[in-house]
Amino acid sequence: MKQWRDDGRIEMDSGSQMMASMESTVSMPEPVGFPGPTAIPRPLRHPFGGMRDRVRGHVRDRLSSSARRLRPERDKASRAAHVRAPFPWWAYVIAFVLFASAAVLMLQWSVMIARSRTTPWEFVAKMFGIGPDGTTVQFGQFQFLLNLLVIGAVYAVLVFAINRFWIASGLMVTVAGVIAVLERMKVLVRSETIRPTDITLMASGGAGGMGDTVTNTPAGSVEAIVQMTVTVAVLLAVCVTAAVFDGRRSLIVTPRRFIGRVRRGLAAVICAAMLVAFAADLGTTGSWANSFAAGFGDKAKLWDSIEDAQSNGVAVGFLRLTRPKVMDRPANYSEATMRKVAQRYAAQAAAINRTRTTNLTDGTVVMILSESFSDPTRVPGITLNDDPMPYIRSLKKTTTSGLMLSSGYGGGTANLEFQALTGLSMTNFDASLSSPYQQLVPQMTWSPSFNQIWNADGDTSQAVHPYNPALYSRATNYRKFGFANFYSQNDPLIADHATRIDRSHYISDETSYDSVLKLIDAASDSTSNHAADGKSGSQFIQLVTMQNHMGYENWYDHNQFTASSTTGTPLSADERTHIDTYAKGMSYTDQYTKAFLSKLDAMSKPVTVIFYGDHLPSIYKHASADDRNSIPLHETDYFIWSNRAAREATRKTEIAGVEHADASASDSDADENAYTSPNYLMAQTAAHLNARVSPYLAFLTAMHRAVPAMEPPVVNVTQGWTRIPEGTPLYLDADGKQIDVSRASAATKRLLDDYRLIQYDITAGDGYLRGLGFMDVPEQ
Repeated sequence: MKQWRDDGRIEMDSGSQMMASMESTVSMPEPVGFPGPTAIPRPLRHPFGGMRDRVRGHVRDRLSSSARRLRPERDKASRAAHVRAPFPWWAYVIAFVLFASAAVLMLQWSVMIARSRTTPWEFVAKMFGIGPDGTTVQFGQFQFLLNLLVIGAVYAVLVFAINRFWIASGLMVTVAGVIAVLERMKVLVRSETIRPTDITLMASGGAGGMGDTVTNTPAGSVEAIVQMTVTVAVLLAVCVTAAVFDGRRSLIVTPRRFIGRVRRGLAAVICAAMLVAFAADLGTTGSWANSFAAGFGDKAKLWDSIEDAQSNGVAVGFLRLTRPKVMDRPANYSEATMRKVAQRYAAQAAAINRTRTTNLTDGTVVMILSESFSDPTRVPGITLNDDPMPYIRSLKKTTTSGLMLSSGYGGGTANLEFQALTGLSMTNFDASLSSPYQQLVPQMTWSPSFNQIWNADGDTSQAVHPYNPALYSRATNYRKFGFANFYSQNDPLIADHATRIDRSHYISDETSYDSVLKLIDAASDSTSNHAADGKSGSQFIQLVTMQNHMGYENWYDHNQFTASSTTGTPLSADERTHIDTYAKGMSYTDQYTKAFLSKLDAMSKPVTVIFYGDHLPSIYKHASADDRNSIPLHETDYFIWSNRAAREATRKTEIAGVEHADASASDSDADENAYTSPNYLMAQTAAHLNARVSPYLAFLTAMHRAVPAMEPPVVNVTQGWTRIPEGTPLYLDADGKQIDVSRASAATKRLLDDYRLIQYDITAGDGYLRGLGFMDVPEQ
């Protein structure tokens, strides 16, 4: 309704106000009463009724229309209030790094309970030069980052494949936790880490090196499982919480689903391919992967898988052993070629055996690797006031003996042991294969070794080593070589009577020899049983001693030895102390060896001893500074000796330098034995016993005559583990002079070529010789 204001303007009321105003201002007339019948009044029409109805309808329609327009907006706002915003890209990057780091640390936790007990924090802290207990270490050790890249590559494959970041993260930490628990359990049971061969053997249905872990629950495993379960549960809770608050369903979203899958698949394949390529070349010296890892401070410690994992990381240590390069494939390698090789040396074996009258298994053979044994009086520039090895020096004049060319200086024990047991030479391997016991033997499908000759009559080969059985993976490798038993420092055979001399850390050679005597006596007690079933009761016993292991810190009381220099430059106090201590240890070995051989000589059972030193100790600082001393610093002493019963059985008498069936010494035989390598020792033992040989031993016999000693390039520093030293392999003639094999005769060159063929077939080839009787020793 219009209203006139005092100022002359007109003001229009609203619809509701207008209706209220009309109803208050318009009065309805009262009906007029008349006599007579009452007339029914006609309803009066409200003068503004139509307008009111129209206004009400219009307002109702407008309100209904507005409500319909507002309802979808209210629903949309309600739904938006319940949708979470996706995390920013940098949040995923941070989470990726943190979860990958957690996985690396979980794996490092698995190996912290042994050896140096390096904690995960110390593994990270050494990047900044911080060592255990806050000590300072060499800066630039970024092995943590290298392992982070390896684990990150695996993590990335999961993320790209699943495309659910938090699900992939949960799966990653769960798998890492399971592996960490299994790793720790194997460390507790076997004192070694999980190897690639464990995985392949388990995949083929066997337990592999995980057998003891699967069947036994070692002490401390329950605590480890609880600790890792809690850790994984916390990390999974983080993943679940993040997934709830993260508005992103798929990490990588593309307009077309198929295109997105293709892109993610390619990204996953690229990450996996990079990881495989890195693993394939990590163990190959000079490869891009090997150099890349070295840039992060990676330096292999192949003598002990736990130390390698603690120093370089569990992930990298595992990948290092996946695909080591063994040796190059010879150009003419084939089945037909190997058949010709087998036939050639089978004919030579037959010719040799026509004059041989005994068998290797007619008696017991004890192969002794005497730790660091070598005559110190031969070292250039060094003299001693007394002879540390008078007995062995005199013994060498009456039996098969000489000098042995060693590939190591101050280390490399297992390499010498490997060559002596298998007849294979480190000379033929690729430079990357610096430790066959760690890199090669676990993955060999055929692993022939000389102790298996005695196993034909039953499991009669034994191994003794008075130290940690996990070093060089001896426990695993001896089992693969077919040794029936392996006795280490904790076994009652040794532990019950173990002695150490004065302040020495290592079990004495006297204890080691007594352990061997006990094994021989135990076999002798059952000789009647062997005779009843047609078995000879002979044994093969492998002994690796520890008494003279480094270091040499004035361990012994009443040491009469004094070293001095002959070069005019006096020895330093440390060098003199080390040499004096070492000489005293040698003297003890000389005395214990004399007593040991005397007891063997009194036995009625034939026993032959192969004795050799593995390498010189790395204590000769003056001599090692001169490269012209390389050969003398790699020459150790060896001898092959038989007790009285063995000599009578083979109708031999001892003469100077060599034993011969016709009781006369041959100059040519003496020359052959003047120098040797560990790979020839069993062939020499067969000649010493006038025993029949296999085609393989016939080959080694011919090879020894042509090239008496061979080793890979040598250096005057402690044996490294990243590679065989650079340079030319070392070949010596019967006088100890270097041979230029490029100028050798055609027959010698063919022998060297055949050696490479034989070694490749056994270690990296198809094993054709296995079915050709190449290792079989005839008994008649």
